[in-house]
Amino acid sequence: MVPAFSKAEYDDRLRRVRHVMRDRGLDAIIIGDPSNINWLCGYDAWSFYTPQMMLVDLDHGPFWMGREMDAGAARFTSYLTADQIIPYPETLVQRPDTHPAVFLADWMTKAGFANAKIGYESDVYYLSPRALAGLQDGMPKAVWVDADLLVNWVRLVKSDAEIAVMREAARIAEIAMQTAWDGARPGVRQCDLMADVMAAQIRGTPEFGGGQTAIHPLILAGEAASTAHPLWNDSVLEEGQTVAFELGGCRKRYNVGLARTVHLGTPSQQLQETAKAVEEGMHAVMVALRADVFAGDVHAAWQNVLDRYGLEKKSRIGYSIGAAYAPDWGEHTLSFRPDEKVPVPENAVVHIILGMWMDGWGMELSETLHVTKTGCDKLADFPQHVHLVQR
Repeated sequence: MVPAFSKAEYDDRLRRVRHVMRDRGLDAIIIGDPSNINWLCGYDAWSFYTPQMMLVDLDHGPFWMGREMDAGAARFTSYLTADQIIPYPETLVQRPDTHPAVFLADWMTKAGFANAKIGYESDVYYLSPRALAGLQDGMPKAVWVDADLLVNWVRLVKSDAEIAVMREAARIAEIAMQTAWDGARPGVRQCDLMADVMAAQIRGTPEFGGGQTAIHPLILAGEAASTAHPLWNDSVLEEGQTVAFELGGCRKRYNVGLARTVHLGTPSQQLQETAKAVEEGMHAVMVALRADVFAGDVHAAWQNVLDRYGLEKKSRIGYSIGAAYAPDWGEHTLSFRPDEKVPVPENAVVHIILGMWMDGWGMELSETLHVTKTGCDKLADFPQHVHLVQR
């Protein structure tokens, strides 16, 4: 195996991160988010359920730090050299009396970071309080600084190589959604349909395969359609149900989201009116979205449509998306919500998801969009209308 991108691509990412580090006066940063580790060096393995970190300094790294049995993955999925791979012994895994962070703090001290100003990710699923405490207790003379989302904000602007991979992920998303549309019928169990969807996501195309999306496929059917993130079950789809699918495609860890709605039978007037509003709203968002526009102004374009129809949606309508592992494919940076005064940069990729969760039913429509200087481009090509399945 080889890393997903060229060494020059990873070098440029590292250069951009180090530029921000220097601006903040940081000597190093500890990264716990596996998507950020992957983005910086290509490392790709399901190993983040035990302590795993990356140390980025200004001159010699980055350094992958993880379980000894996972060091092999660092050798064949990343560009890292042997001296940039720092494994901790298997004897430190899940013990009550010690922690791998103690070992890593000792290594960092010997490597010259004892008195460094070190940033860390403070709000990440995978860097536990115990791990951070182990580092800080082991390096009491270091200055520890909250540098949460530093890497994430650098990731917001995508390279041409990243966008090309996300276009491949979009092809997979199209296939997955077509599988959902073709298989949604009264009497079909949710679990059987979603098994077919997941197989399609992994099989990909004849030219390239897919991976596991960071958000597993969601199906919103029956009573569960009135909320945003239900899991499938073994109940059957029923005549008269509106069924929303939030799916996606994953290629080389890059995720593209795609949500669509199916109705089994004759649609109600309420569904038709809501679908009309949502489709108009998506068009308004896409007209408004371009480089340097405020995220809040994009939301306002959507809100103007909702106001005309007398509808309400309290949640945000989108976010930046890219490389990710479970449980989330969002980058935790850009959000589209009222009065958000953050400009959308050129070459951001965002997932605009217009979910309407009503009393006892719901529907969704989403697009993953590449932001350009003059507008935006859909990565996936799939019909936006509510798909009617009628006998």
